[in-house]
Amino acid sequence: MSNASKFGKVAVLLGGKSAEREVSLASGQAVLEALLRSGVNAEGFDPLERSITELVNFDRAFIVLHGRGGEDGQIQGALEWLNLPYTGTGVQGSAIGMDKVKTKQIWQGSELPTAPYRIVGKDTDLNEVVSVLGLPLIIKPVHEGSSVGMSKVEKAEDLAAAIEKATKHDAVVMAEKWITGREYTISFLNGQPLPVIRLQPPADVAFYDYEAKYNRDDVQYGIPCGLEKAEEEQLQALCLRAFNAVGASGWGRIDAMRDEQGNFWLLEVNTVPGMTSHSLVPKAAQAVGYSFDELCVAILEQTLAEKVH
Repeated sequence: MSNASKFGKVAVLLGGKSAEREVSLASGQAVLEALLRSGVNAEGFDPLERSITELVNFDRAFIVLHGRGGEDGQIQGALEWLNLPYTGTGVQGSAIGMDKVKTKQIWQGSELPTAPYRIVGKDTDLNEVVSVLGLPLIIKPVHEGSSVGMSKVEKAEDLAAAIEKATKHDAVVMAEKWITGREYTISFLNGQPLPVIRLQPPADVAFYDYEAKYNRDDVQYGIPCGLEKAEEEQLQALCLRAFNAVGASGWGRIDAMRDEQGNFWLLEVNTVPGMTSHSLVPKAAQAVGYSFDELCVAILEQTLAEKVH
């Protein structure tokens, strides 16, 4: 790319210290190689192995750090201090997006549909949780991504063990009403929704979990997603409102469900989605004509615009 010099020296932030380190290394390597192929002066930068003070030697940053430390506002805050332009969502939107409960509270306050939930712990009356939310339930660490520490619970007697499992990853755990239906994901580029993808994990997988996301080759990705045109546009508009409500910007992804009655439910927002061969944003971008390299450059282009996070 002849005008790649306009980006200057780019740090591709990858790895980090979260539970999603391995995925971030794979995503970051893919982005780094794409930028190099496009003529960008890019270099991989792992904050676990280098001091972030070294970032003063770069002109901008492409954030591919998944999970805590990279997706929760911490690295965004450091980059703000260094006055270094970076990709994606700002400090506040990142912090909200990484917190499933804060995200839900904002969506509820914005009258956006999201599944009922309870924060649960060792002192919680689990019978009350079951009576209010019903079964099955999904148990989630509040501050983890990539389905880390999540469990589907079909029987009340399994609830305590699922909460204990989630607590190993996070001090705050939530129980969420299980939505039976079809799962969709809506990616964003330059703040606009891309085509909806329908996710169909194989029958032996309870939900679109870590294994299905990164290690299985038998997950079906539906593009077109199978919705009527008006329904797809309705879902895109809903997710755009949800994306903006939490303060997300640039690129990202929202996961949603459609229940058996045809209602859409918002699950969560991803402000630094995966960029591996299995990842969803590249699949959605490809559907509207972006190669992986073009997608990476388009995301990096966002750092050239004047923006207030």
